Amino acid sequence: MSSKRKAPPSAAAADPPRRTGRRQQRIAATVLLTPFTALLIAVFLIPVGYAIYLSLFSEDHEGLGFGGGRTVFTGLRSYLSVLQDPSFLSGFGTIALYCVIFVPLVVISSLALALLLDSGLIRLRRTAQMLVYLPHAVPGIIAAVIWLYLYTPGLSPVIKLFAQADITIDFLGLHTVLPSIVNIALWSGLGYNMIIFYAALQALPREVIEAATIDGAGGIRTALQVKVPIVRASVVMVCMFSLIGALQLFTEPMLMNQATPMVNSRFTPNMYIYDAAFRRNNYGLASAASVILLIVTCVLSYAVTRWSGRRERRA
Repeated sequence: MSSKRKAPPSAAAADPPRRTGRRQQRIAATVLLTPFTALLIAVFLIPVGYAIYLSLFSEDHEGLGFGGGRTVFTGLRSYLSVLQDPSFLSGFGTIALYCVIFVPLVVISSLALALLLDSGLIRLRRTAQMLVYLPHAVPGIIAAVIWLYLYTPGLSPVIKLFAQADITIDFLGLHTVLPSIVNIALWSGLGYNMIIFYAALQALPREVIEAATIDGAGGIRTALQVKVPIVRASVVMVCMFSLIGALQLFTEPMLMNQATPMVNSRFTPNMYIYDAAFRRNNYGLASAASVILLIVTCVLSYAVTRWSGRRERRA
């Protein structure tokens, strides 16, 4: 009798299981990404598209402005008006100065606190974390009201305390109002960024820290030469988030606008947008300013990301 050998399974026979597995992966990815995509479209892409649409039109009122107006297509005229407006450009100058003061302060201070907590020198670390993080849990407008009370002459116990020591200080003056705003933002954001850095430090391999200690590195040297370089990605992320938050500065100066003439109604780009939309009723101008602010934010975020990527490749 002649025995027949079984033919080895062909590649075509193995393809169906692979195709089935890929199809299941695509289905799972679609299911997981659908909620995010829906929210992205609903809360970001549609508003951005509507803002671009509004920026291309304006309300035209005939005669003395009485009666209803008609919507006319103006193209890029609103963008040119925004870019030629000195108050809008000066708002970006204010934000630039704010970033120069705020971003280094919040990054260095929160990283120093995280390193201090990670070193084990502070007792009751959980309590310390809660106390530092607690200001972030306070809503921004409430925090601004609290600090505005502490900045207002005649009400502030801090100013009265300085006055008893023959020290006169005006927190809402020409040269001090911006540092006062930075102080509010720093008080609110320090704990949140500290938690980010502390979580990154907790994920470091303990073997690396032990090796540095065995090599004779002290606590400060270990922190600066071992821990900080490893959490560089978290530093870049905090810098980018702080930069984006600075471009959105609105609550603190908006409240201070009621207390000091040093903060006008167009102090920042966001305040310019609010003033154009709700005080001048020029939604086309406000939409154009919003789109320009979005473009600036995206460009700066991209620049920070590319810069950090090049630094990592060189390292």
